[in-house]
Amino acid sequence: MNILVVEPGKRPYAKEISGELESLQQTVGGYIQAIYPFDDPVALVCEEEALYHPEQKWNRPIKGYGVIKGTFFLCGLGEDDFTDLPQELTEKYTEFFRQAYDFVLVGNILMPISLGE
Repeated sequence: MNILVVEPGKRPYAKEISGELESLQQTVGGYIQAIYPFDDPVALVCEEEALYHPEQKWNRPIKGYGVIKGTFFLCGLGEDDFTDLPQELTEKYTEFFRQAYDFVLVGNILMPISLGE
């Protein structure tokens, strides 16, 4: 299965995995959950505690979900399961997530800091 991996502090990259549950979990570092923040037929698959896991590093802000922690990936949606992320969506979301951030807590506000191009 072709996916787009987004790690904290890094640019996204395409990767091929088996698509079995174990490979999905290995990619995100734990149990998985899928969210659907985009209009395209894609799933954002992250570790199930990706919004509040204290040991994970902040990754990217996702509109409607806050800042996702840890590594996540995007994949396509089949009728009943995850599938390959089509090339045009791989390119679109590579650009969308191109900008990596670090985050600093100022009081009770999480401030993103661009890590540059």
